[in-house]
Amino acid sequence: MEFFERPDASPGDAPSGRPLERAVLVHLELPDSLGPEDLDEFHHLVASSGVLAVAEVTGRRESPDPATFVGSGKVRELHDVVAAEDADVVLFNHALSPGQERNLERALKCRVLDRTGLILAIFAQRARTHEGRLQVELAQLRHLSTRLVRGWTHLERQKGGIGLRGPGETQLETDRRLVRERIRSIEGRLVKVRNQRAQGRRARERSEAPLISLVGYTNAGKSTLFNRLTESDVYVADQLFATLDPTLRRVRIAGIGPAILADTVGFIRHLPHRLVDAFRATLEETLGASLLLHITDASAPERDSNVDAVNEVLEEIGADTLPVLHVFNKIDLLDEAPRIERDEQGLPWRVWVSAQSGRGLALLHEAMAERVALGWVDQWVRLPVTAGGLRARLHEAGEVLDERTSEEGAMLLRVRVNRVHFQRLLRSAGLSETDVAVAPGAVPPVAGDGPASYNPSRLH
Repeated sequence: MEFFERPDASPGDAPSGRPLERAVLVHLELPDSLGPEDLDEFHHLVASSGVLAVAEVTGRRESPDPATFVGSGKVRELHDVVAAEDADVVLFNHALSPGQERNLERALKCRVLDRTGLILAIFAQRARTHEGRLQVELAQLRHLSTRLVRGWTHLERQKGGIGLRGPGETQLETDRRLVRERIRSIEGRLVKVRNQRAQGRRARERSEAPLISLVGYTNAGKSTLFNRLTESDVYVADQLFATLDPTLRRVRIAGIGPAILADTVGFIRHLPHRLVDAFRATLEETLGASLLLHITDASAPERDSNVDAVNEVLEEIGADTLPVLHVFNKIDLLDEAPRIERDEQGLPWRVWVSAQSGRGLALLHEAMAERVALGWVDQWVRLPVTAGGLRARLHEAGEVLDERTSEEGAMLLRVRVNRVHFQRLLRSAGLSETDVAVAPGAVPPVAGDGPASYNPSRLH
């Protein structure tokens, strides 16, 4: 897989001093295509890859041609355009079969990349961590493995020999074996990396800090919002897939306490299934989230279809059942005021903000606190005198907001704690929520009002 130069150079030169690759773009309108929106996204992909688009060839077909996808007439047109523009590569806004790709390369006398190959090239530029690079290389090799068939036709089997194999066939089998071995090696290394990541995730679960994951269509402003909420300096650029590797930061949610915010890769429509694995590093953080912040560019004309594209990917990875708070970003580009919209149950459903200017972020904090609090217990409980161990564990976790002693000597605690963690602590002490619950407004008289044994910072 050959990679494009990064798009941070002048229009004529790459950062390395070499000229940018010259690309001819190809887009056909098919009955199932998304039309202008899809073509606009293709232009963003090409710009993000760093090539110089020198020409664009469009057309319309009822169905793809089995041999060349575009048909013989359009191939001749492409051949003339490639020659006239001295193009290095032809980029298709479609998924090509291995046979179609090879036939086009023979006819056009230059490299041909389909949409999947283009996205993989961008992934290779964006991945910065060890795990991210392994994921991208794995996706590239799996894609390449389908392109090795008859890839060495200049070294094919020689005629006339009985029972002899030509060097071309041997070379092809060698390439297949090397690719398979490399894939197995990367898969083994990724298992170790994922086990390490799982250990870190279990440590966060033991701390019971809620995980809030940002998801959304690419270039919707997730990283800008992430920086605003966490006071970080995560890389931000007006590019597709500017963020590929996961980024975690600790934040404080009013009334809840510490939480973990996760920035994830942006999604696009028509994401090939084989590329979902290249997102795995960030998507694994999404699956364990207490709340998803679905970031949408409110100014985008196609914002509804972008939301649908994100929902499709979330469903594919099994994250479609997680609680979601929709964040409509970039209201600075619209005549919209910051606000919270609520659903029929009165819960925050959508928040309108501007990550760039900071308008509406206070409302977003309020909505996040309210949604995260749904999975938490905030109540008075009565513990018997024999439950001293449970009391100590609640204090160690910093989840006791107030404590008193009843006239009978029972321990009265006001706790704010993750419900799952609370139930687990109760079970370990042989108790249930029914055993310890105190009705709202029915806190019994106390033997004396001593100083509260809570961490005041958790209330702010």
